[in-house]
Order: sequence, then structure tokens, then C-alpha cells
Amino acid sequence: MSEIDKMLAGEPYLNERDGLPEMHIRCCRLCQQFNNSDPADREGEMRILKELCPHIQDDTVLKRPIQFDYAQFTRFGRRVFVNYNFVCMDTAWITIGDDVLIGPNCTLAAPLHPMKAEERAYREDEDGRLWHVEFSKPITIEHDCWIGAGVTVCAGVTIGAGSVIGAGSVVTRDIPAGSFAAGVPARVIKHLE
Repeated sequence: MSEIDKMLAGEPYLNERDGLPEMHIRCCRLCQQFNNSDPADREGEMRILKELCPHIQDDTVLKRPIQFDYAQFTRFGRRVFVNYNFVCMDTAWITIGDDVLIGPNCTLAAPLHPMKAEERAYREDEDGRLWHVEFSKPITIEHDCWIGAGVTVCAGVTIGAGSVIGAGSVVTRDIPAGSFAAGVPARVIKHLE
């Protein structure tokens, strides 16, 4: 099993093997190209975004700047709007449903590291390359959600359809459909009508 397969399966993997560094560099270059492109040239920006993220829809709007780990492991639904300073650490599948609004300065973070310091420490291989073990869990934001400004969504979380996440929240566990959740860590404040 390749390191990419392990990464997507949620198993411990080495992020410096099997083409992952090259995929990440390619992604960073395309993000930089998009971030520096003309915002008035919708056709040109979509050309870059489709090369960057093959699972993007024509009616998805991403405001600059953006940063992904790989971008090819993020799926966008229809009519998604993502505001400024979006960080998407897609070391596992990240799925964003239809009609989702994501506020500025939001982070979707799928990677995880071991809790024990000695397990997450960098090591050096026989070629002198540094490596460490990490693993990931997918993130799902279902249809019709609004993610407020400055929200962080952590690995393994599903935000149910129609939910609203209050600004500045850190979502560490699943949020049921039709909920308003806020806080650090986010908790359900009320169920929406």
C-alpha cells in the first residue's frame, strides 16, 4: 500500500514518500498562481482552479488567498462560496456540500499527529531525509451550511446539513443537522427551525 493510499485510508503514513512532496509543491505553485491571478478574469481563475482541484464546480467561488495541502482530495458541491484566507489541509477527503458558505479566515484541518512527543518526533532516514508519522481523518460539511468567520474544523468532523457554525469556533466533534453551534470547542447552542 502506498503512502498516499495509507493517508486516504486514515492509517499512519510518511508524508515525505511516494510522490507526496511533489504533489504538495505542485499544489503550492498552483495556489500561488491563483492567488496572484487577475480577480476580474473568471475564466482564467477557473482554468487554474480546475487544474488545482479536479473536484471543483464551475459555480464555486474562492476568494484570494487560498492554500491547500493537495487540493485534489477536496470535493466542492454546487454554489459554494469561500471567503478570504481559506486554508484546506486535505490529507484526507474533505467534502463540501451544495450551497455552503464559508467565511473569511477559516481552516479545514484533516491531519493528525500522535499525542506522545516521542511518537511524533522527526526522524532521519538512511538518506539523511527527515520524516515523521502522521495520519488523517476526513471532514464533511453537508449541504446548506454556513461556516462563520475564523472557524477551524478539525479532523474527523461532520457538520450536518443546514447547520450554522458561529464565528471563531473550533469544531472538534460532529454537529447534528439543523444546529447552531459555537464556541471553543464548539457545542450546539440551539436547533434551528
